[in-house]
Amino acid sequence: MHPFALLMTLVAVAGLAGVRGLPAAADTPAARFWEQALPGSPMPEAIAELVQTGIDHSPLKERYAAGAPYLLPSAFCLRYTVNCPPPRGAAESSVPGLFFHEAQLARKGSAMTVAMPPSAVQPILPRDAAARAPFADAAAVLAAFGIPPRSPEAEQVSDTLSECSAPPLAGEQEACATSLEATVGAAARMLGGGPMWAAASALPREGLPLRAYTVAAVSALEGDRHVACHDAPFPYAVFQCHMAATQAPTKAYVVTLSGGGQEVAMAALCHRDTSNWNPAHPAFETLHTKPGGAPVCHFMPYANLLFGVK
Repeated sequence: MHPFALLMTLVAVAGLAGVRGLPAAADTPAARFWEQALPGSPMPEAIAELVQTGIDHSPLKERYAAGAPYLLPSAFCLRYTVNCPPPRGAAESSVPGLFFHEAQLARKGSAMTVAMPPSAVQPILPRDAAARAPFADAAAVLAAFGIPPRSPEAEQVSDTLSECSAPPLAGEQEACATSLEATVGAAARMLGGGPMWAAASALPREGLPLRAYTVAAVSALEGDRHVACHDAPFPYAVFQCHMAATQAPTKAYVVTLSGGGQEVAMAALCHRDTSNWNPAHPAFETLHTKPGGAPVCHFMPYANLLFGVK
C-alpha cells in the first residue's frame, strides 16, 4: 500500500475509534470544499469533529465565561522564529518526545519516549461565521467572547495576534487562517500548485500518556516541501501555517507507535535546515544540537494539519 494511503487508512480507523457516534460532517460546506480541494485525502476525523462542533456549539453563540478551558497555554513550540517560554505553571517549554532526531526513525523496533497532553483545539467556525468573527482587533475579540482585559486569557489572545502579524524568516512563508477553507487555501498558495494531500496524526483528543513507545512502522510521505498548520490559543480555531524556504527541503513521515496496548499513527515533519532558527528554541536543548546541526523533527499534535504535493 502506498505510504499516503496507509496513513489515511490509519488516521480514519484510529480517529473513528476515538469519537464513536460523532457525525461525519459530510454534509457541511467545509466537508464539500475539502473533497473538491483534496480529492483522495479523507478529512481526518479530528478535523471533522471540530467542524461539527463549530456548527453545533459555535463560540459565537455560546459566550464562554472567563477562565473556561478553551484558552489554555499552548504546550507546543512549533514556531521556530521566537523564544518559547514555559506555559504558566509548567516547568518545561516543550512536551517530552515532541521533538526527535530523524535518525530515530531508521530502525524499526527502536524506542521513543513520547507524550501528548489533552487537546485544547477549539471549534472550527464555518467560513461565513469566521468572516464575521472578530480577529485582528484584540479589544473586539475580548468583548465578543466576554474575556476580561488584562486576564491570562486576554494575554493569550494578544500573543496569538502578535505571532500572526510577525514577519516570517527570510524565505519562509506564513499565514494565519480562521476557517478550514482558509487553512487549505493558505497551504495551496504556499505550495504553489499541484494536487495536494493532507494528513494528521490519529491521536485521541485526550492525548498520549508519557511512556516509551516502540516504532512499529515508518513510511515517508510525498514531496520535499510541506506546509504545517498548528493551532493557536484563541476562542475559536486559528491555524498558524508555515512553510520553510524552497532551498531548505523538509521530509514528512507517518510513524506508527505502539505501547501500553495502544497503537497510534503519528504524522511527523523533519526540518533538515535549521540554520536560521532561533538558537533559544527548546528543540536544540532537547536534542542537544544547535542551529544548522542535525535535522529537527517533530510530531504533529491533535488536529494539526500537514500538507504536501502529490
